[in-house]
Amino acid sequence: MAEKSCIKRLQKEYRALCKEPVSNIVARPSPNDILEWHYVLEGSEGTPYAGGFYHGKIKFPPEYPFKPPGISMTTPNGRFITQKKICLSMSDFHPESWNPMWSVSSILTGLLSFMMDNSPTTGSVSTTVGEKQRLAKSSLAFNCKSPMFKKLFPEYVEKYNQLHHEGQSVSQQSSLVTTAKDDSVPSLAAPKNNGTIQEGQNIVQNIDGIGNNKRGRKKFPFWMVVLLFSVFSTMMALPLLQP
Repeated sequence: MAEKSCIKRLQKEYRALCKEPVSNIVARPSPNDILEWHYVLEGSEGTPYAGGFYHGKIKFPPEYPFKPPGISMTTPNGRFITQKKICLSMSDFHPESWNPMWSVSSILTGLLSFMMDNSPTTGSVSTTVGEKQRLAKSSLAFNCKSPMFKKLFPEYVEKYNQLHHEGQSVSQQSSLVTTAKDDSVPSLAAPKNNGTIQEGQNIVQNIDGIGNNKRGRKKFPFWMVVLLFSVFSTMMALPLLQP
């Protein structure tokens, strides 16, 4: 059972967090156990964790703040092993370095900073940048499967629902645009092409026919008639011109 000083200290820290929120960090105690806190760390921009939302737990000892808490992460992240205590100077892995002046906000600020680093420690894993980015994109969907997460962080559930709805709308719009483009492209089906080609062939045949008919009815030029007549007249007149 938590000591009175521990309860008062944690209540004071919660009020302080509500009054002055810490950037990229949200933390709230469990409704049934003030010694168990849940947090959400938002991935920093310019890092592989950007766009990620990482849910985890802080388990305080009844002697807090004179003894350090245990810290673990629930959301797959590519930096820490899930459901396993993380070794930090502000965790129960190093009670000798614990400072009672440290608070929930300072603990989580240190955790977020250490998460952005690549230094190995107990409870950490080594993954690629691509894997971290993939996990960041799927983190919110993963968190929303947890009843405790949904109960303590309804604003993130609302954010997920909004993003999910927007994603569906974009997908539907893209599908409509693609369908519209497909409908606007003339069909090149063989029957239509064959019909068009046949019509063209008929037109060509008609034109050829007209040309042939015209060539069939073509008459001799007038000058050729005159020339033939002159030659014929000369030949007839030659006998008359002889002595």
